[in-house]
Order: sequence, then C-alpha cells, then structure tokens
Amino acid sequence: MKCPHCLIEFHDEKEIKYLEEDVQGQWAIEKFSCPNPDCKKVIFYLINAKLQSDRVGYWHIVHGPNGNELLTKRELIRPRGSNRPPVPIEVPKNIAEDYSEACLVLNDSLKASAALSRRALQLLLRQAAGVKNGNLANEIQELLDSKQLPSYLSESIDAIRNIGNFATHPLKSTSTGEIIEVEKGEAEWNLEVLEMLFDFYFVQPEKTKQRREALNLKLGDIGKPTMK
Repeated sequence: MKCPHCLIEFHDEKEIKYLEEDVQGQWAIEKFSCPNPDCKKVIFYLINAKLQSDRVGYWHIVHGPNGNELLTKRELIRPRGSNRPPVPIEVPKNIAEDYSEACLVLNDSLKASAALSRRALQLLLRQAAGVKNGNLANEIQELLDSKQLPSYLSESIDAIRNIGNFATHPLKSTSTGEIIEVEKGEAEWNLEVLEMLFDFYFVQPEKTKQRREALNLKLGDIGKPTMK
C-alpha cells in the first residue's frame, strides 16, 4: 500500500483492533505503521466487516467463498483524507482544490462532493477544453460535438448527465456548486471522470512535452534538426 502521510509504498502488514458490534455489523480499526524512517506515522481505517479472532486473540477479516474479504466499509480516519488518488501536480490549482475537497467530503456528504466535482468539471471544460461559458449540460454537449475526446472519454463524460439526471434536476447544470440531491453513484462517477480528464488534458500532454524536449536535446547534441 501507499502511505497516505508520505506517499511511499510499503508492505501492508496490518493490525485489527476490534471495537463493537451493532445492527450494521462488526466494527474495528485497521492499523498500519509506515516503515519509512522519515515518516514512521500510523494509519487508521475504520472498517465494518465480518470479523473473527484466532486462538491467540488476533482479529481477522473473514473471506467469502470467492476469496474476497467480507467488508462493507473501509474509511481512512488518520490522516484525514480520502481513498481517491492524489490530484496530479499538472492540474491547475483552482480545479485541483475543488477536486480534492470533493474527495475529502465524499464519505461525509455525497451531495457536497457532487456539487464540488460538478464545479471542478465546469472549470476544466472552460479552461482546458475551451468551451463557451454556459450551463454544464450545454458545455458537455459542446465538448462532445467538438470531437476532441477519444470515444471512451466521450461516453464517460456524457454519462455524467445521465447519472445525474440533469433533465429532471436542471440546477445541477445551471447552478454548479449547489448542494442538492444526487442520484446513486453520481458523486463517485464525477470523480472517476475528472481523473480521466486530468490524465487526458494535463498529465499526458506534459509527459509528451518532456519527451519531446529530451529528444530535442539528443538531436541537438548530434547536430540534427529538432522537432517542432
């Protein structure tokens, strides 16, 4: 796993501390300790799962017939954060801030997360895709009509309108940032699509630029014309 404090990968040996059982099942804390000598911080997840203890009193998550953990919920509680990937450094600050906040509040409020992610999407469409200012539904359609995107991205961003049911809830497209009801899966899907758009509009172009600059240095060293 990757330590959410220092972002260094390490082998995820964990310790489970049982808490209590209620009508939703058994609750426990999953504890990890980062071995990075420059970090050494502990990581805690709150989990709701089917649990059992072994003969020496250690707790474990029960696995089902298919080998998967019988886990209902795993929420990062230290450090406070989300289970979403960090925003790439290439993403502009104003878009990154809305995305990061949308990730942070996802477990606490789907409505707040969806509002922030819709606003981040609208900023991205205007700044990176160059669409005209309007309502979000029309801006998405303008981007689709421009044929800028590969098919997998076109289908993914178009699904935002369908999952969010913009026709029934026009505030979602005309007043992004408003805290209103969300459809099932809408908040998570918005984040998924934003992550794909980040890669397409910001990460991959920067990688291409760096590769081209590195190649031009090599071409210049051997006296050949550089790439334009």
